[in-house]
Amino acid sequence: MALRGSLRAGRALLRAPGPPCRGLCSRPPGFGFLLDVDGVLVRGSQPLPAARRAFQRLADGGGRLRVPVVFLTNAGNCLPSAKAQELSRALQLQVSPEQVILSHSPLQLFRQFHQRCVLVDGQGPVEENARNLGFKHVVTIEALRKAYPLLDMVDLSRRPKELPPPTTGFPTIEGVVLFGEPVRWETSLQLITDVLLSNGSPGAELQDVPYPHLPVLACNMDLLWMAEAKMPRLGHGTFLLCLESIYKKVTGRELKYEALIGKPSPVTYRYAQHLIQQQAEKQGWKTPIQHLYAVGDNPMSDIYGANLYNNYLKSARQKQVQAGLKRSPQAACAQAELSLELGHDCSSPVESCLSILVCTGVYQHSSGVPKETAQTVFHGHRDFCFDPSLLEPSYVVQDVDHAVQLAFQKENWS
Repeated sequence: MALRGSLRAGRALLRAPGPPCRGLCSRPPGFGFLLDVDGVLVRGSQPLPAARRAFQRLADGGGRLRVPVVFLTNAGNCLPSAKAQELSRALQLQVSPEQVILSHSPLQLFRQFHQRCVLVDGQGPVEENARNLGFKHVVTIEALRKAYPLLDMVDLSRRPKELPPPTTGFPTIEGVVLFGEPVRWETSLQLITDVLLSNGSPGAELQDVPYPHLPVLACNMDLLWMAEAKMPRLGHGTFLLCLESIYKKVTGRELKYEALIGKPSPVTYRYAQHLIQQQAEKQGWKTPIQHLYAVGDNPMSDIYGANLYNNYLKSARQKQVQAGLKRSPQAACAQAELSLELGHDCSSPVESCLSILVCTGVYQHSSGVPKETAQTVFHGHRDFCFDPSLLEPSYVVQDVDHAVQLAFQKENWS
């Protein structure tokens, strides 16, 4: 990736004087921000100083945002209200749940699955999250394990000491929703595999393996993410890689997804655009939102996703649905339904989604990663094509404060 060139371009733009902006507070914004959280605004539970400086620019004297902002994170182990409270404390600004997009937030639009009995996996309030998203019949991994204790056999301390009585009345599972990486990977990998191989009845004796298998909807494809540790941590993308490998090794067939949600999926960016436009309308800003600025620290999810969506915007304006995904017919259908749900058409005023990479998280400008390595080692999900150009950000800046300054200058809001 030509990251060094992008960094020089970002610095040059920040140094270059822009034309004077008259009537700054009275001119409605024609742009909005999609801000990643981990590695951009916070590191673990600690806010980054640049984040508070950025929001001093974004907010007026009364603490109200002058530009529409959504917080676009692949986290999914909490409720949107809890994440909003966390961000409010970190940024010293009132953040509403309507501004927060967790990895699973767009699942509320997949209503064709809401009446099915689904197995949900992840951390935090997974059952509450699922019900808030619209799922009516929810089974957790823990409930499944308790119903069928003989299935979870890796941890010797959790094996039943006596043969349990047969389980009766447990519902047949009709789909699997993966919110994020679980705590006990071995339990989740085993039980999810059991559900897929048994067509939703893991207590029954295994017969012919069904294929296609039950619908699987997965959120958060990040192989790595950044917390307080000096090195990136394994994320849900790593868990998905394990599940895919196990399923293929056991069956000889590919695990298929009905939907992949969270960055870098265009579904998530389309949903973020929808919320940006809603914010502008709520504020009474009449100027159409034409430009989105996506700020992130991870080239493999934040930058790839923003660039992928930028391509989607271009092709959508040409009445083509081609975003670089190797999609199945089912996935294409889900994407089309989502666009219809959000009222998407080729007359949308949004023209571009520019990607801005910061150096405060996964990507470190001084890391010395060889250029050829960055171009050949793809950390993205297997169902997304590897196009090195999608990993190249529009701009590289030091931190989110510089990213906001850069966008203001490009929009003549300096």
